[in-house]
Amino acid sequence: MDGRIERNEWRSNGSLVRRLLIVLALLSLALLSWRLSSVLLLAFGSVLIGIVLRAAADLVVRYTPVPERWSLAVAGSAMLLLIALAGLLFGSQIASQSGQLAQQLPSMIDHAMQRFGIQGSLEQMLQGKGTAVAGGILSRVGSFGMAFAGGLANLLLMVIAGAFLASEPRLYRRGFVKLFPPREQERIEGTLLTTGRALRLWLLGKLATMALVAVLTTLLLWLAGVPSPLALGLLAGLAEFVTFVGPLVAGAVILIAALAGGVTTFAWAFAAVLVIQQLESNIITPLVQRRAVDLPPALSLFAVLAFGTLFGTLGLLFGVPLAVVAYVVIKKLYVRDTLKEATPILGEG
Repeated sequence: MDGRIERNEWRSNGSLVRRLLIVLALLSLALLSWRLSSVLLLAFGSVLIGIVLRAAADLVVRYTPVPERWSLAVAGSAMLLLIALAGLLFGSQIASQSGQLAQQLPSMIDHAMQRFGIQGSLEQMLQGKGTAVAGGILSRVGSFGMAFAGGLANLLLMVIAGAFLASEPRLYRRGFVKLFPPREQERIEGTLLTTGRALRLWLLGKLATMALVAVLTTLLLWLAGVPSPLALGLLAGLAEFVTFVGPLVAGAVILIAALAGGVTTFAWAFAAVLVIQQLESNIITPLVQRRAVDLPPALSLFAVLAFGTLFGTLGLLFGVPLAVVAYVVIKKLYVRDTLKEATPILGEG
């Protein structure tokens, strides 16, 4: 009897130790993930680029006689050719207008301050604060330059890693699935496939929206007589990737640039911004969503705020696609598989 009691106690103690080790392992994994959050976000950005490249390669396979093993190279070459062609056609104008916009932005801000009754200029305000502020501004300019160079390096890294992921997606997916117990591998692989389809649809819809917004903004600002319409249109299109925050920033820059042209130009630019927002909300997005996926607006907004607060610029940039992943995983693994509730999932059907 005593031996049986001792064995039960040993088993109970062993179970308790095992649970403590599991908890410590999970805490260590969470801490490691937090410390490596920037690397993990860059890896997620590589996944997004890989999804775009893989989607382009699939189109090549579907509509051309190119074999699958060459489809990614053909798709990548075609994308580079389109970028080079766009650079030849519009690169000099965009560079020229961007340079003019950067040079004229301080005077535009001064003009806007005067319009709103703020006395003095930006330069005078900075001079009034002394050399400490000037030094701080110089240090911030230097920091911005370093951050810009770092951003380009990170972009290059994501493109290279994304190309590797797009070349053999099954290899990386199966390698990730092998990390889970055999009884869960089929469910995990199904979740990964569904998540990948949802991200692909979201990305294609977002890219289409960005292109349409860029073209509409350029056209309407040119008609309104706003300076540098091509550069501002490109800014508006790129900013559309960051839900809610990006369009607000682009709209503010457009209105500051328009205010330097006078009240009439500002009024036309303000009307153009409103028209673009209405077209994007009521026509472009609903049309795109017929073939794409989108999150509820409130969820997208809080995702941008939450991930931006936690992870900074990268979190702000990838907030909505991260929310797409979380949305699919929670609905599939928890709501459908655990709670046994029938629910539609993004990327299915």
